[in-house]
Amino acid sequence: MIASPKEQDKIHRVYWRCRRGMLELDILLNNFLSKDYIKLAENDKNAFNRLLDYPDNVLLELLLGRTISSDQEIQGVIQKIRTLTTH
Repeated sequence: MIASPKEQDKIHRVYWRCRRGMLELDILLNNFLSKDYIKLAENDKNAFNRLLDYPDNVLLELLLGRTISSDQEIQGVIQKIRTLTTH
């Protein structure tokens, strides 16, 4: 799937937001971003961006499945990340 220039600009901004202070998060988030982010529906992209607002330690706990988000949309995106990065 080819992104429009506007979409590429958004992806570039999200890419920089995915750069975290933890190698584990960098790997998980950047793998997902490079392979699957563009395929997400717009509401899932918004949820992914909200997910990036979490502090690193909370984000890692969520992505490892140690905690569950009370936000259903964010939890749905977390499940997609976990599913797509484990296959």
